Amino acid sequence: MHDGLPGLVAALDIGGTKIAGALVDGRGRLLLRAQRPTPAHEDGATVMGAVAEVLGELRRSADWSRVRAAGIGSAGPVDASTGTVSPVNVPGWRGFPLVAEVARCIGGLPVVLVGDGVAMTAAEHWQGAARGRANALCMVVSTGVGGGLVLGGRLHPGPTGNAGHIGHISVDLDGDPCACGGRGCVERIASGPHIARRALESGWRPGPDGDASAAGVAAAARAGDPLALASFARAARALAAGIAATATLVEIDVAVIGGGVAGAGDVLLVPLRERLREYAALSFTAGIEVVPARLGGDAGLVGAAAAAAEALGLWATAAP
Repeated sequence: MHDGLPGLVAALDIGGTKIAGALVDGRGRLLLRAQRPTPAHEDGATVMGAVAEVLGELRRSADWSRVRAAGIGSAGPVDASTGTVSPVNVPGWRGFPLVAEVARCIGGLPVVLVGDGVAMTAAEHWQGAARGRANALCMVVSTGVGGGLVLGGRLHPGPTGNAGHIGHISVDLDGDPCACGGRGCVERIASGPHIARRALESGWRPGPDGDASAAGVAAAARAGDPLALASFARAARALAAGIAATATLVEIDVAVIGGGVAGAGDVLLVPLRERLREYAALSFTAGIEVVPARLGGDAGLVGAAAAAAEALGLWATAAP
């Protein structure tokens, strides 16, 4: 290393609500954090200005001299092959050259871009529930449904940084139209807003607190409400079908479930495991474990750093 000290990665986790940054070391520790709200409804230059502010705060740290690269996990779609992003929830960015802009902000250091689901996967494989596993699917079940793959012991982001995007596997050929252009996608059934929508359409009503979100449905399900339980059971079935399809294609041995909806716990995981036993019945898919993610809110930052480190050979991120 340039100064004899272990290198760091400047990590960015970019979503529709916030732009988070951190300096991450080779043990996955966040040495310094910075954050700005995402000006999601402003023009592209204004959004990039918020990113530049986060990077500027990190650059003022005494540890910046140890930074060897930047890793970005962004809401998608992303295209790592061109270094561009077009997040659905940031309309000012369409084909935005984020890699080039970030490189300009940090003096030309290498920049690695992946989708946010792939970033979460990198984090869980390095430090979390998929640690030591050679073949894994990691999923974020939240406002949307994203994911990423570990194959043969290595992160598999694919050419554009989107491989493993399980949310847009169709599991209901005659299902509702999805924003992606398909029908009956996992995301259209199992994301938080659609769990809540389904419950409300079936006649479920929020409790005294008025919480009509998926969290409110989960609370009602834990209390035994049959309509709330049915909405989660349907989401679990969609997730199980998507996981089984993935396992059939690439032979994963564990599915890691994170994101806000996964916070429902057994309300989601118990029916998911039951359905998965039905859908993944072939000899080479029958042993899939389903486990909750471990890293929580820091997964995006840790994973953006891990993806960059793995791509550039900075740290032993894939070590068991």
